[in-house]
Amino acid sequence: MRARDRDTARVLRTLLSAIANAEAQPQPDETPVGLRSDGLIAGAADGLGAAEVARRELAEQEIHAIVAAERDERLAAATDLAARGATGPADALRTEASLLNRYLE
Repeated sequence: MRARDRDTARVLRTLLSAIANAEAQPQPDETPVGLRSDGLIAGAADGLGAAEVARRELAEQEIHAIVAAERDERLAAATDLAARGATGPADALRTEASLLNRYLE
């Protein structure tokens, strides 16, 4: 039971990281900090939090797409591993994909 909980926690941590990465993307209409040139050094940011960028709010469809992409990535890797004879790791990836599939229903 504990091993399954660890697997679930690992998959969910990976999924949360993927969602956080998608949220961290700068908005297309914003100028990246590295291209700004106000101050003595081009691209430099002055003050605490000056280089912070607001995180994006993801729509439910975007989160759904991220979960589906993570699941599909695992299934593709499992197929590749199974074709190479690595059935153990392939089965582990299929299990992870089924865990993610629960969040797509």
